[in-house]
Amino acid sequence: MKAIQVHRAGGPEVLELVDLPKPSPGPGQVLVRLEAIGLNFADILYVAGEYLVRTRYPTVPGMEFAGIIEALGEGVEGLQVGQRVAALGSGAFAEYATVPARAVLPVPPQMSAAEAAAFPVSYFTAYFALQTQARAQPGEWVLIQAAAGALGTASIQVAKALGLRVVALASSEEKLALCRSLGADVTLLNTQDNLVDAVKNATEGQGVDILMEVVGGAGFAHSLKMLAYRGRLLVIGSASREMAQMYPVSLMKGNQSVIGVWLTPFLSDPAALQAATAFLMPLVASGKVRPVVGERFKLEEAAEAFRFVLSRKNTGKVILEP
Repeated sequence: MKAIQVHRAGGPEVLELVDLPKPSPGPGQVLVRLEAIGLNFADILYVAGEYLVRTRYPTVPGMEFAGIIEALGEGVEGLQVGQRVAALGSGAFAEYATVPARAVLPVPPQMSAAEAAAFPVSYFTAYFALQTQARAQPGEWVLIQAAAGALGTASIQVAKALGLRVVALASSEEKLALCRSLGADVTLLNTQDNLVDAVKNATEGQGVDILMEVVGGAGFAHSLKMLAYRGRLLVIGSASREMAQMYPVSLMKGNQSVIGVWLTPFLSDPAALQAATAFLMPLVASGKVRPVVGERFKLEEAAEAFRFVLSRKNTGKVILEP
Protein backbone atom coordinates (compact mmCIF):
# COMPACT_ATOMS: atom_id res chain seq x y z
CA MET A 1 0.00 0.00 0.00
CA LYS A 2 0.99 3.63 -0.40
CA ALA A 3 1.71 5.54 2.81
CA ILE A 4 3.38 8.68 4.08
CA GLN A 5 6.31 7.79 6.31
CA VAL A 6 8.58 9.99 8.41
CA HIS A 7 12.14 9.03 9.41
CA ARG A 8 13.22 12.15 11.31
CA ALA A 9 11.74 15.19 13.00
CA GLY A 10 10.92 18.12 10.78
CA GLY A 11 8.29 19.92 8.73
CA PRO A 12 6.62 19.15 5.42
CA GLU A 13 9.97 18.29 3.85
CA VAL A 14 10.34 15.06 5.87
CA LEU A 15 7.11 13.48 4.59
CA GLU A 16 7.95 10.61 2.22
CA LEU A 17 5.58 8.62 -0.02
CA VAL A 18 6.56 4.96 0.36
CA ASP A 19 5.29 1.45 -0.30
CA LEU A 20 4.55 -0.53 2.87
CA PRO A 21 3.00 -3.96 3.46
CA LYS A 22 -0.79 -3.93 3.72
CA PRO A 23 -1.68 -4.59 7.38
CA SER A 24 -3.87 -7.40 8.68
CA PRO A 25 -6.32 -6.99 11.55
CA GLY A 26 -5.43 -8.66 14.83
CA PRO A 27 -7.93 -9.86 17.43
CA GLY A 28 -10.45 -7.13 18.22
CA GLN A 29 -9.35 -5.02 15.25
CA VAL A 30 -10.78 -4.09 11.85
CA LEU A 31 -8.95 -3.38 8.60
CA VAL A 32 -10.22 -0.23 6.88
CA ARG A 33 -9.63 0.83 3.29
CA LEU A 34 -9.28 4.57 3.72
CA GLU A 35 -11.34 7.02 1.68
CA ALA A 36 -10.50 10.23 3.55
CA ILE A 37 -8.04 11.31 6.25
CA GLY A 38 -8.44 14.28 8.59
CA LEU A 39 -5.35 16.48 8.92
CA ASN A 40 -4.92 17.98 12.38
CA PHE A 41 -2.41 20.50 13.71
CA ALA A 42 -1.47 17.75 16.15
CA ASP A 43 -0.18 15.74 13.17
CA ILE A 44 2.17 18.59 12.29
CA LEU A 45 3.44 18.74 15.88
CA TYR A 46 3.82 14.94 15.95
CA VAL A 47 5.94 14.91 12.81
CA ALA A 48 8.05 17.75 14.22
CA GLY A 49 8.62 15.86 17.47
CA GLU A 50 6.79 18.54 19.45
CA TYR A 51 3.62 16.68 20.42
CA LEU A 52 2.53 15.57 23.89
CA VAL A 53 3.78 12.03 23.26
CA ARG A 54 7.23 11.07 22.04
CA THR A 55 7.44 10.47 18.30
CA ARG A 56 9.21 7.22 17.47
CA TYR A 57 10.68 7.20 13.97
CA PRO A 58 10.08 5.83 11.43
CA THR A 59 6.38 6.50 11.75
CA VAL A 60 3.25 6.85 9.66
CA PRO A 61 1.38 9.92 11.00
CA GLY A 62 -2.37 10.47 11.12
CA MET A 63 -4.95 9.92 13.84
CA GLU A 64 -8.41 10.10 12.23
CA PHE A 65 -9.91 8.72 9.06
CA ALA A 66 -12.97 7.31 7.35
CA GLY A 67 -13.32 4.40 4.99
CA ILE A 68 -14.78 0.99 4.29
CA ILE A 69 -14.23 -2.03 6.51
CA GLU A 70 -12.39 -4.65 4.44
CA ALA A 71 -11.76 -7.33 7.08
CA LEU A 72 -12.70 -8.15 10.68
CA GLY A 73 -10.29 -9.50 13.26
CA GLU A 74 -11.12 -12.37 15.56
CA GLY A 75 -13.84 -11.58 18.08
CA VAL A 76 -15.19 -8.44 16.39
CA GLU A 77 -18.98 -8.15 16.56
CA GLY A 78 -21.46 -5.45 15.62
CA LEU A 79 -19.55 -4.37 12.50
CA GLN A 80 -19.51 -5.81 9.02
CA VAL A 81 -17.34 -5.90 5.92
CA GLY A 82 -18.35 -3.18 3.46
CA GLN A 83 -19.56 -0.80 6.17
CA ARG A 84 -18.38 2.83 6.11
CA VAL A 85 -16.91 3.97 9.41
CA ALA A 86 -14.98 6.82 10.96
CA ALA A 87 -12.18 6.01 13.35
CA LEU A 88 -9.63 7.36 15.80
CA GLY A 89 -6.35 5.53 15.60
CA SER A 90 -2.80 5.83 14.30
CA GLY A 91 -1.01 5.38 11.00
CA ALA A 92 -3.79 7.08 9.06
CA PHE A 93 -1.65 8.62 6.30
CA ALA A 94 -2.01 5.49 4.19
CA GLU A 95 -4.35 3.55 1.92
CA TYR A 96 -5.17 1.02 4.65
CA ALA A 97 -5.13 1.06 8.46
CA THR A 98 -6.03 -1.29 11.28
CA VAL A 99 -7.82 0.06 14.33
CA PRO A 100 -9.45 -1.44 17.46
CA ALA A 101 -13.14 -2.05 16.87
CA ARG A 102 -13.96 0.03 19.96
CA ALA A 103 -12.45 3.11 18.23
CA VAL A 104 -14.78 2.82 15.24
CA LEU A 105 -17.94 4.87 14.64
CA PRO A 106 -20.56 3.79 12.08
CA VAL A 107 -21.21 6.61 9.62
CA PRO A 108 -24.79 7.76 8.90
CA PRO A 109 -25.70 7.31 5.21
CA GLN A 110 -26.09 11.04 4.61
CA MET A 111 -22.50 11.77 5.71
CA SER A 112 -19.76 11.74 3.08
CA ALA A 113 -16.38 10.10 3.66
CA ALA A 114 -14.71 13.52 3.92
CA GLU A 115 -17.25 14.71 6.50
CA ALA A 116 -16.80 11.48 8.46
CA ALA A 117 -13.01 11.92 8.49
CA ALA A 118 -13.48 15.49 9.75
CA PHE A 119 -15.61 14.35 12.68
CA PRO A 120 -13.86 12.32 15.42
CA VAL A 121 -10.98 14.49 16.67
CA SER A 122 -12.66 17.89 16.50
CA TYR A 123 -16.14 17.00 17.75
CA PHE A 124 -15.08 14.71 20.57
CA THR A 125 -12.51 17.29 21.67
CA ALA A 126 -15.16 20.02 21.60
CA TYR A 127 -17.55 17.92 23.71
CA PHE A 128 -14.95 16.89 26.26
CA ALA A 129 -13.72 20.48 26.53
CA LEU A 130 -17.08 22.15 26.96
CA GLN A 131 -19.17 19.54 28.72
CA THR A 132 -16.78 17.24 30.56
CA GLN A 133 -14.03 19.65 31.58
CA ALA A 134 -15.72 23.07 31.69
CA ARG A 135 -19.12 21.72 32.82
CA ALA A 136 -20.83 24.29 30.63
CA GLN A 137 -24.31 25.45 31.59
CA PRO A 138 -26.99 26.72 29.17
CA GLY A 139 -26.81 30.47 28.71
CA GLU A 140 -23.12 30.78 29.50
CA TRP A 141 -20.76 32.63 27.18
CA VAL A 142 -17.94 30.74 25.47
CA LEU A 143 -15.16 32.35 23.44
CA ILE A 144 -13.74 30.19 20.65
CA GLN A 145 -10.36 31.07 19.16
CA ALA A 146 -9.54 30.12 15.55
CA ALA A 147 -13.27 29.65 15.22
CA ALA A 148 -13.26 28.99 11.46
CA GLY A 149 -10.83 26.09 11.74
CA ALA A 150 -11.60 22.42 12.24
CA LEU A 151 -11.91 22.50 16.04
CA GLY A 152 -13.46 25.98 15.95
CA THR A 153 -16.31 25.10 13.59
CA ALA A 154 -16.98 21.92 15.56
CA SER A 155 -16.94 23.84 18.84
CA ILE A 156 -19.45 26.42 17.63
CA GLN A 157 -21.91 23.66 16.71
CA VAL A 158 -21.38 21.72 19.93
CA ALA A 159 -21.66 24.90 22.00
CA LYS A 160 -24.98 25.85 20.40
CA ALA A 161 -26.27 22.30 20.98
CA LEU A 162 -25.38 22.78 24.67
CA GLY A 163 -27.33 26.04 24.79
CA LEU A 164 -24.28 28.30 25.04
CA ARG A 165 -23.77 31.80 23.67
CA VAL A 166 -20.73 31.99 21.38
CA VAL A 167 -18.11 34.66 20.77
CA ALA A 168 -16.09 33.58 17.73
CA LEU A 169 -12.65 34.95 16.89
CA ALA A 170 -11.09 34.61 13.43
CA SER A 171 -8.63 36.38 11.18
CA SER A 172 -10.84 37.55 8.29
CA GLU A 173 -14.38 38.72 7.56
CA GLU A 174 -14.87 35.68 5.31
CA LYS A 175 -14.06 33.37 8.20
CA LEU A 176 -16.34 35.31 10.55
CA ALA A 177 -19.19 34.92 8.05
CA LEU A 178 -18.70 31.15 8.22
CA CYS A 179 -18.85 31.32 12.02
CA ARG A 180 -22.13 33.27 11.89
CA SER A 181 -23.59 30.69 9.51
CA LEU A 182 -22.87 28.03 12.14
CA GLY A 183 -24.65 29.98 14.88
CA ALA A 184 -22.03 32.22 16.51
CA ASP A 185 -23.75 35.05 18.40
CA VAL A 186 -20.83 37.51 18.30
CA THR A 187 -17.94 37.52 15.81
CA LEU A 188 -14.74 39.53 16.23
CA LEU A 189 -11.54 39.86 14.23
CA ASN A 190 -8.69 38.57 16.34
CA THR A 191 -6.46 41.34 14.98
CA GLN A 192 -8.61 44.25 16.13
CA ASP A 193 -7.40 46.74 18.70
CA ASN A 194 -8.70 46.49 22.25
CA LEU A 195 -9.90 42.93 21.78
CA VAL A 196 -10.28 42.40 25.52
CA ASP A 197 -12.59 45.42 25.75
CA ALA A 198 -14.57 44.22 22.72
CA VAL A 199 -15.16 40.84 24.37
CA LYS A 200 -16.21 42.49 27.64
CA ASN A 201 -18.60 44.84 25.78
CA ALA A 202 -20.17 41.89 23.93
CA THR A 203 -20.87 40.11 27.22
CA GLU A 204 -22.49 42.96 29.17
CA GLY A 205 -19.15 43.85 30.72
CA GLN A 206 -18.75 40.49 32.44
CA GLY A 207 -16.36 38.58 30.17
CA VAL A 208 -16.80 34.99 29.01
CA ASP A 209 -17.54 32.05 31.28
CA ILE A 210 -15.45 29.67 29.14
CA LEU A 211 -12.56 30.38 26.79
CA MET A 212 -11.17 27.77 24.39
CA GLU A 213 -7.47 28.67 24.20
CA VAL A 214 -5.64 27.14 21.22
CA VAL A 215 -3.03 29.81 20.41
CA GLY A 216 -0.88 30.19 23.52
CA GLY A 217 2.21 32.36 23.56
CA ALA A 218 1.96 36.05 24.35
CA GLY A 219 -1.79 36.11 23.80
CA PHE A 220 -2.42 33.79 26.76
CA ALA A 221 -2.33 36.70 29.20
CA HIS A 222 -4.98 38.53 27.16
CA SER A 223 -7.17 35.42 27.22
CA LEU A 224 -7.11 35.43 31.01
CA LYS A 225 -8.29 39.05 31.01
CA MET A 226 -11.37 38.06 28.98
CA LEU A 227 -12.67 35.67 31.65
CA ALA A 228 -15.70 36.42 33.81
CA TYR A 229 -15.95 35.74 37.53
CA ARG A 230 -15.50 31.97 37.97
CA GLY A 231 -14.48 31.75 34.32
CA ARG A 232 -12.73 28.63 32.99
CA LEU A 233 -9.90 28.84 30.48
CA LEU A 234 -9.47 25.60 28.54
CA VAL A 235 -5.95 24.93 27.25
CA ILE A 236 -6.47 22.83 24.11
CA GLY A 237 -3.44 23.73 22.04
CA SER A 238 -0.63 26.14 21.33
CA ALA A 239 -0.67 26.97 17.64
CA SER A 240 1.83 29.77 18.21
CA ARG A 241 4.32 27.10 19.39
CA GLU A 242 5.50 29.67 21.93
CA MET A 243 5.65 29.49 25.71
CA ALA A 244 2.92 31.25 27.66
CA GLN A 245 3.38 32.95 31.01
CA MET A 246 0.86 32.90 33.81
CA TYR A 247 0.87 34.07 37.44
CA PRO A 248 -1.36 31.52 39.19
CA VAL A 249 -2.14 33.82 42.11
CA SER A 250 -3.96 36.15 39.68
CA LEU A 251 -6.65 33.48 39.29
CA MET A 252 -7.66 33.96 42.90
CA LYS A 253 -9.14 37.41 42.31
CA GLY A 254 -11.94 36.05 40.14
CA ASN A 255 -12.03 32.45 41.41
CA GLN A 256 -11.01 31.42 37.90
CA SER A 257 -9.65 28.14 36.57
CA VAL A 258 -7.20 27.02 33.90
CA ILE A 259 -8.00 23.49 32.71
CA GLY A 260 -6.10 21.23 30.34
CA VAL A 261 -7.92 19.31 27.60
CA TRP A 262 -6.37 16.42 25.64
CA LEU A 263 -8.43 13.92 23.70
CA THR A 264 -6.10 10.91 24.03
CA PRO A 265 -6.71 10.03 27.72
CA PHE A 266 -10.47 10.19 27.17
CA LEU A 267 -10.16 7.40 24.60
CA SER A 268 -9.31 5.06 27.48
CA ASP A 269 -12.26 6.26 29.57
CA PRO A 270 -15.28 4.12 28.56
CA ALA A 271 -17.82 6.15 30.54
CA ALA A 272 -16.64 9.46 29.06
CA LEU A 273 -16.60 8.02 25.55
CA GLN A 274 -20.09 6.62 25.96
CA ALA A 275 -21.43 9.97 27.17
CA ALA A 276 -19.82 11.84 24.29
CA THR A 277 -21.06 9.36 21.69
CA ALA A 278 -24.59 9.43 23.13
CA PHE A 279 -24.61 13.23 22.83
CA LEU A 280 -22.94 13.64 19.45
CA MET A 281 -24.28 10.85 17.26
CA PRO A 282 -27.98 11.86 17.42
CA LEU A 283 -26.92 15.39 16.42
CA VAL A 284 -25.03 13.99 13.45
CA ALA A 285 -27.88 11.69 12.44
CA SER A 286 -30.38 14.56 12.58
CA GLY A 287 -28.14 16.90 10.59
CA LYS A 288 -27.97 19.44 13.44
CA VAL A 289 -24.20 18.95 13.46
CA ARG A 290 -22.28 18.71 10.20
CA PRO A 291 -18.50 18.83 9.86
CA VAL A 292 -17.08 21.64 7.74
CA VAL A 293 -14.77 20.20 5.11
CA GLY A 294 -12.07 22.52 3.84
CA GLU A 295 -9.34 22.06 1.26
CA ARG A 296 -8.69 18.57 -0.09
CA PHE A 297 -5.32 17.12 -1.11
CA LYS A 298 -4.20 13.77 -2.50
CA LEU A 299 -2.21 11.57 -0.13
CA GLU A 300 0.96 12.20 -2.09
CA GLU A 301 0.36 15.95 -1.61
CA ALA A 302 0.63 15.65 2.19
CA ALA A 303 3.56 18.08 2.33
CA GLU A 304 1.54 20.69 0.45
CA ALA A 305 -1.36 20.10 2.85
CA PHE A 306 0.95 20.68 5.83
CA ARG A 307 2.14 23.96 4.32
CA PHE A 308 -1.46 25.03 3.71
CA VAL A 309 -2.44 24.43 7.34
CA LEU A 310 0.68 26.23 8.56
CA SER A 311 -0.28 29.23 6.40
CA ARG A 312 -3.43 29.65 8.57
CA LYS A 313 -5.56 29.95 5.43
CA ASN A 314 -7.76 26.92 6.02
CA THR A 315 -11.37 26.83 7.09
CA GLY A 316 -12.83 23.64 8.49
CA LYS A 317 -10.92 20.37 8.29
CA VAL A 318 -8.23 19.83 5.65
CA ILE A 319 -8.63 16.37 4.11
CA LEU A 320 -6.18 13.95 2.50
CA GLU A 321 -7.58 11.46 0.00
CA PRO A 322 -5.67 8.24 -0.81
